Parts: sequence; structure tokens; C-alpha cells
Amino acid sequence: MIRTIGITTDHEIVSDFPLEDIKQNKFEWYWIDIGEPSKEEELILSSFFHFHPLAIEDCLQRLQRPKVDYYEGYNFLVLHTFNEETLEAEELDIFVGQDYVVSFHFHPMHEMEQARERIRQNPQGWGRGAIHATYHIIDQVVDGYFPIVYKIEDYLNAVEDKLTYDMRHFSMDLVFDLRGDLLRLRRTVIPMRDLLYRILNSERMNLQQTEHTYFADIYDHLIRLTEMIESNRELTADIRDSHMSINSSRMNRIMMILTIVSTVFIPLTFIVGVYGMNFANMPELEWKYGYFVVLGAMVLIAFSMLGWFKYKGWFNLFKN
Repeated sequence: MIRTIGITTDHEIVSDFPLEDIKQNKFEWYWIDIGEPSKEEELILSSFFHFHPLAIEDCLQRLQRPKVDYYEGYNFLVLHTFNEETLEAEELDIFVGQDYVVSFHFHPMHEMEQARERIRQNPQGWGRGAIHATYHIIDQVVDGYFPIVYKIEDYLNAVEDKLTYDMRHFSMDLVFDLRGDLLRLRRTVIPMRDLLYRILNSERMNLQQTEHTYFADIYDHLIRLTEMIESNRELTADIRDSHMSINSSRMNRIMMILTIVSTVFIPLTFIVGVYGMNFANMPELEWKYGYFVVLGAMVLIAFSMLGWFKYKGWFNLFKN
């Protein structure tokens, strides 16, 4: 599907015009968006616009790393958007000339419609030319990263606030999944940051001071995103360490209980074992009060050991 929008020499906006109108030179600048293209629409890149074969190859062979390439008469940008449900990266290719922008993508992208609407509602920027549309496209793409990162950050903060000893059934699987999502975001955001750095410091883009300021704002957003992603990755590591510490503490308490029980029963088991040997010459076996004395001694030993453990503060380890 091909969507078109152009600014005429009379500074009027025209939408959804046929490509043949471009040859009439009645547009000051225009934006052609080729989305979910058919085979015939793919050929427009070479047959109508005559872009470089290497740039066309990068468009058709997915998924390229975010980058900027410079060709004679135009610049070629590769951007990434994210599917909000799967967090899979989706490629967006942009050709930026002196008086035109051509965008190409295989997946539907709401960022394109949002950028188009912002252009319509901002007539003050029409005079800045095709770079005006380029700014809005890149800005919408970068703005689309924030809700994803905020959602991950909110969940991790909620987990960290609730991470206590009582979370016996808490699973770390989702935290590790989010860590993987952050890694995928990082693989896109950092190259996008480098791409904006090259745009800001390249003479090939011919940015005026006002345009430089707008693109610098996008660059600042990408720096902020990078810091947020790194911070959240560190937070996942902290949650993992805290979870392991809690599990280790819980295991130590269990081992302490088993140790106390085992220690109390060791002397009792010894006494029972001695008098369970049934040798013929064991005087205590024929003693009238032998059973009660041994039983009392066992109770006394058990309570004495428990009292000693309490004196040593072992039972305090069981308190939260």
C-alpha cells in the first residue's frame, strides 16, 4: 500500500495523490510511504525512484541493523520499531532527499500514521522541507520505545517492593524473560543512538540550526532510554540476587530446624539403642523403676538441650 502526502509550492498540503503528479514539479517536498508492499510496489524503488541497488537490497533483506548510509543526492536510514505484543524488532527504511522522503516497511506501523497526522497539524514546519517529515518519523519511532520500557520498569519496581521472605511461590522466570526483553531493546536503542549521533555530526544531512536542535532532542531521548534500559537490567540482577538470598536464608532456617531436631534426638537415640541391645547381664532391665528413670532422664536431656539452644539465641533465627 502506498500513502502519499505533499506540500505544494503554494504551501498547501495534498494527500493520497498518484505518483505521476510528482513529475509535474508542483510539490515543494513530498513523502511517499510504501507499507506492506506487493511485488509490484517493491519495484517502484528501482523503476520510479532509481535508488541505489545496495540500498534497495537492504530494504528487501530483513533485518538490518539501524544505520545511515550516504548516497549521491540522498541519504538512506534504517530504523527499528517494536511490535508491542511480541517485542520483535521491525525494520523501517527511509530515503531522504532534498525535496522528498520515501519510507519503506513490510509491517503495519502506527508510527507512520501518527507522524503523518503531526505533519498535517504543524503547518509552521512545512517550510523546512523533507527534513521536517524525517524528524517527525524518527521522533515517533523513538517515542514508541518509552511505553515499552516504562511497562517493564513498573513491573520490576513492583516486584522489588514485594520481594520479601514470604514470597514462597514467586517465580524468577518472568524476571529473566524481562531481562531478555531489555537485551532486545538494548540491541536496537544503542545503534539508534549512534545513528542520531552520526546525523547530528554529519555535513551530508545539511541540518540547519533549528533542525539540529530538534534532532538533538531525539538524541537526548535515546540517551535517556539507554540509561533506563541499563538501570532496569541492573535491577533484574538485584532482584535475582535478592531472590537467591531469600531462598538461601529460608534454606538455612530449614537446616537449622533439622539440626536442632537431630541434635536433640542424638543422645535420646543413643540411650534407646543402649537399652535395646537385650544383653542378659543388664542390671537396669530388672530394676523396678528403671523404665521411669530412663524416660525421665531422656525428657530432662531434651529440655536441657532446648534450653541451652534458646540461651544461645538459636531460636531467634526463626523470627522474621
